[in-house]
Amino acid sequence: MPESSASSSLRLMGDTRPTFLEFFAGGGMARAGLGDGWRCAFANDFDAMKVATYRANWGDDDMRPGDVGQIALTDLPAGVADLAWASFPCQDLSLAGDYRGLGRERDDAATRSGTFWAFWKLMRGLAQNGRAPRMIVLENVYGAMTSRAGQDFAAIGAALAAANYRFGAVVINASNFVPQSRPRVFFIAVHRSEALPAGLTQSGPSAAWHPPALVDAQARMTGESRAAWLWWNIPQPAARNIGFADIIEDEPVGVAWHSAAQTQRLLDLMSDVHRAKLAAAQDSGVRMVGGVYRRTRIDKDGVKRQRAEVRFDDVAGCLRTPGGGSSRQSILVVEGRSIRSRLLSPREAARLMGLSDDYRLPARYNDAYHVCGDGVCAPVVGHIARHILEPLLGGRRAAPRVAAE
Repeated sequence: MPESSASSSLRLMGDTRPTFLEFFAGGGMARAGLGDGWRCAFANDFDAMKVATYRANWGDDDMRPGDVGQIALTDLPAGVADLAWASFPCQDLSLAGDYRGLGRERDDAATRSGTFWAFWKLMRGLAQNGRAPRMIVLENVYGAMTSRAGQDFAAIGAALAAANYRFGAVVINASNFVPQSRPRVFFIAVHRSEALPAGLTQSGPSAAWHPPALVDAQARMTGESRAAWLWWNIPQPAARNIGFADIIEDEPVGVAWHSAAQTQRLLDLMSDVHRAKLAAAQDSGVRMVGGVYRRTRIDKDGVKRQRAEVRFDDVAGCLRTPGGGSSRQSILVVEGRSIRSRLLSPREAARLMGLSDDYRLPARYNDAYHVCGDGVCAPVVGHIARHILEPLLGGRRAAPRVAAE
C-alpha cells in the first residue's frame, strides 16, 4: 500500500477533505451521512431509478451506473481513496431472502448478495495496484451474523484479513438517532499500514454495540480473522429527542387517508393482542401514532392468516422495500375514539432515514419508498464517521452534516 500522501491520494489541489468511493450507493444516503466534510470520488449503483435519485440530489459527476461486476479498475479514479463504503444487497442475508447467503467468491452470480464478491474483486485489484483504500465499511442486515450458520460473516472477515485489513463489526440500531427500529451490522476495517489512535478500540465487546449474536459470530471466525479483529470503542449518542409522532403529517403528500371502511378492514386483521394495544392507546388520553405491518401468521388451528400488527412505542417498524403490500408500513393515528389510518408517506419515510426535507425523492410512491427502505440511515453513518473514521484519518473533523446526529 502506498503512503497516504497528497500525491498518492484522491484529494484535489486545495481540497483537504477525505475522499470516499460509494458502492451500491442507492440514493446516496452514506454520502448524506458523511456530509460536506467528505468528497465523493466515485459512486455506483445498478438500479436506474436509484441512479436518477442519486443524480437529482448529488449531481452527475461521480455516479458510474451499471452492474458492479462490469466495473473495471480503470473505471475507478486513480490514487488512494480514504474510504470505500459498500451497503451491499441484503436479500440473501435476511428473512425476506430465506437466508440463502453470499454464495462463493468464485461464483459471483450465485445470489444477489453474491454481488459482494464482485465488489471485493475490485478491492483486491486496487490492493494489487498499490491503491487499497485506507478504510472500508460494509453495511448489511442483522442476519449477516447468522446466515448460513455464520459462514457469511466468517467469509467477510476472512476476505478483509487476507487483504491486510484490521477490522471489527458493530451492530447499530437507527433508533438511537431516528424513530425507526433498524438494527444493522457494520464491518469497519482499516488497512494495517494505518496507525490506530489510542481510545478507538477496547479489550473486549461492549453491550451497546456487540450483542451476543455478534460475539458468537466472531468466535466462529478463522484464527487469522480473529487475529485481525478489533473491538471498536464507539461512544453512545445523545438521547434521541424526536419520536415517531413528531414526523407524521396531517396533510401528507403522495398518500391519502383511508376511508372509514378501509381503516376498519385493517383493524379487523388484528389479533386480540394487538386489539389490546389499540385499546390502551385509545385510553391513554393523548394522541398516539402506531406503525402497522401486515404479516402472515399461523393461528392455533395451524392455518395461515394475514394479521395486522401494530406498535405504539413511538418508534416505526423497520422500513423495507415495497415488494408487495405487506412490505409497506401503514400508520394508525389514535386520538381517543378517533382512529385514522393510511400508508406512511414518502417524506415521512425519508425522515425516518435521517434525510432532510430538502432531499429529492422520486415522484412515484413505490420508488420513493424503495429508495428509503433500501438505504442506510444517514445519522448512523455520521456517528461512525465522527467517532471512528475521522480519528483514523488523523483527527480531521468533517463539516456539519446534512442529517444531524
